Amino acid sequence: MTATDAQRGPVTTEPTPPTSPVASELLAAPVAGTFSRSRALRPTGKVLPEHARTHNRALVLQTLYSAGPQSRADVARETGLTRVTISDLVAALIAEGLVIELGQREDARPGKPATLIDVDRGAFHIIGVDLSEHEVFRGAVVGLDGQIIERDEIARDAATGEAAVLLVDRLVERLLARTSTPVLGIGIGSPGVVDPLGVVRSAPNLGWSDVALQERLAERFALPVHVANDANVGVLAEHGSSHHDDLLLIKIGHGVGAGLIIGGRPVVGGGFAAGEIGHVVVGTDGGPRCACGKAGCLETWLAVPRLTARLAAAGAQGEAAASARDDILREAGRRLGIVLAPVVGALNLSEVVLSGPAELLDGPLHEATVDTLRKRTMAEFNRDLRLRMSEQAEDIVLRGAAVMVLSGQLGVS
Repeated sequence: MTATDAQRGPVTTEPTPPTSPVASELLAAPVAGTFSRSRALRPTGKVLPEHARTHNRALVLQTLYSAGPQSRADVARETGLTRVTISDLVAALIAEGLVIELGQREDARPGKPATLIDVDRGAFHIIGVDLSEHEVFRGAVVGLDGQIIERDEIARDAATGEAAVLLVDRLVERLLARTSTPVLGIGIGSPGVVDPLGVVRSAPNLGWSDVALQERLAERFALPVHVANDANVGVLAEHGSSHHDDLLLIKIGHGVGAGLIIGGRPVVGGGFAAGEIGHVVVGTDGGPRCACGKAGCLETWLAVPRLTARLAAAGAQGEAAASARDDILREAGRRLGIVLAPVVGALNLSEVVLSGPAELLDGPLHEATVDTLRKRTMAEFNRDLRLRMSEQAEDIVLRGAAVMVLSGQLGVS
């Protein structure tokens, strides 16, 4: 099914420059089911003259998105742009259906009441997809303010390769059918190494190698598509609720990955594989065979399907089951701490966030990770380090995918 014209994103008068999914300038914090006021990442480069109009357009949208209804004069004061520039930009944004006039402001100020404008928050929906779980692919129709409007999921049934790609295709199709509102774009968080063009270069658990997922879905649905590593997507959602500009998110699902923000800037690495800690071999004592071919990778100790299988086997040990379960979780936490210690030590991180099933992570595993970090790092330099569970629960990738689309398509979040 090809997307209808009603589902296509806005037609802009200025081309939007390509934006790396994890290098967006602005992030939002989802609170109580919506995005809160945005929190800016540090810009990664200066604005060139040829990009000035696009930059100013995004600046106006970000101001309205963050502050809510404003007059044109308010926006001019907030952005530092001239009233003539604001008038021109707002007129274009209204024509695109991105901004609406709300009527005159009711106040006691002298003179003619100003007309309030705002982002048309009901004008578009976003499709968010999370491929990080081991049993299902999950998706949602998300509003511009971050509210989950519709949900859907599709059983993975251990599909890999082309079969897994077809499941993603089917899930997106089903989500598009659940909304009659125009769709701004599709955001997807995928396990593995994903380059800025949305090519999944390697995702061993899905059997993917050089899968051009972004291009394929964009051609299929005639909509803007943004694809990034699931942990890199998740950290976009988590950053807004953090009080630190240094943040490491550990995403534990079908595999294990990390999203990293340092000094307010996302870190993806020269080969786009920053955060691929799941395939770091832990210790020299070997271990279970990993999907990547090595033995003893962190993923073999910590990934949800591996961990739940061990716990299920321990459950058959009668009275010793509870003790065996705690031992398994503590060992997984110890292995995680061993991998994290040099990262924390090298970067002097102030916050590490765990994202995954709370029943597995929040307890003996968490305690063992903290204990291992304490033993393996210099306490005087890392005394302020905080290891906590994510506040976004299972929607972290879905919400991060929506942030990614907002940033990529409108330059706001």
